[in-house]
Amino acid sequence: MLEFKEVTKQFEGNDYPSVHKLNLKIERGEFVVFIGPSGCGKTTTMKMINRLIEPSSGEILVDGVNVLKQNAVQLRRSIGYVIQQIGLMPHMTVGENISLVGSLLKWNKEKQQKRAKELISLVDLPEEYLNRYPHELSGGQQQRIGVLRALAVNPPLILMDEPFGALDPITRDSLQEEFKKLQREMDKTIVFVTHDMDEAIKLADKIVIMNKGEIVQAGTPDDILRHPANEFVEDFIGKDRLLESRPEVTRVEQIMNPNPITIEEESSLKEAIQKMHAKRVDSLLVVDESGILKGYVDIEMIDSNYKKKNQVYEVMDTAKYAVDKNSLLRDTMYRMLRSGSSYVPVVTDNNKLAGIVTRATLADMVYNTIWGDETAEGSAIE
Repeated sequence: MLEFKEVTKQFEGNDYPSVHKLNLKIERGEFVVFIGPSGCGKTTTMKMINRLIEPSSGEILVDGVNVLKQNAVQLRRSIGYVIQQIGLMPHMTVGENISLVGSLLKWNKEKQQKRAKELISLVDLPEEYLNRYPHELSGGQQQRIGVLRALAVNPPLILMDEPFGALDPITRDSLQEEFKKLQREMDKTIVFVTHDMDEAIKLADKIVIMNKGEIVQAGTPDDILRHPANEFVEDFIGKDRLLESRPEVTRVEQIMNPNPITIEEESSLKEAIQKMHAKRVDSLLVVDESGILKGYVDIEMIDSNYKKKNQVYEVMDTAKYAVDKNSLLRDTMYRMLRSGSSYVPVVTDNNKLAGIVTRATLADMVYNTIWGDETAEGSAIE
């Protein structure tokens, strides 16, 4: 899909090249994250793909075709591009912003509007937002629109330059989850630049660590965390990573309880209370008849609505976040701690409930990691 062959970029006046003889293959559908210290060449490398920066030498091939032999404007319109500053046109509606590249490609209005409606539904924003202007949206919502604009003409390749860096941690977490899910569903090849190692570990299929214009190590997050190439990589990724402490437990699926306590959205509030009492819990995950996660309901919601409402779907909260079963355990733990959640639902790609991770489960895992072997040895001695 994308290949760098001996790519070098030497800026005039600089003693050393910003990128030096870079060789790398990126497969179709792969999510590749470039990371490294400031000035390492990661952003220059990405911008050479769509020729915002021209290489000094070497070849960059997209589907076997050298980008230097293509019309630069047409090339850029065929590649999605998302930046941290978002760059929405303030005088255009959200729908017009999403359709911007389509309009440049001479799509008719009907096709532009249809595509905008298809896309905005993917990020759970209401269709009426298409008629709003960027200043009427929150920062997270604006960034969603920036991502949708990059997807509008269905490009196979998308470049993303620190797109979530300016957002608050909670919004950033949510958008990361959302975009990774979109990427899997739409089978896009992503080249992503970040300075945040946690973000790289969470999103990447392959991490490319750069320093002084060269690739120091490229591999899966697990490979890099378990087998850093040298001392520079060790120092850069940090020695406090969870995978290093307990490499055999890395994914949510490995520790989740596959039998969470649920109730269907059409159930009565009386049934919900009875189930809470029987199971000794104060909240229930709400699902539809197919097992799709719809939200949650707790004792306070029922207590404040018991005389006014009758069914679970009337009082439930749909805002409860969930994580994919393949999510990194360390990332899920940080999210729970930051948000103060006592549990998090685990879902599959189609949002079907697969299990639940609780703080008690995490406590057990941490205990076993720190004292498990020691306790076992102590028991054996006694």
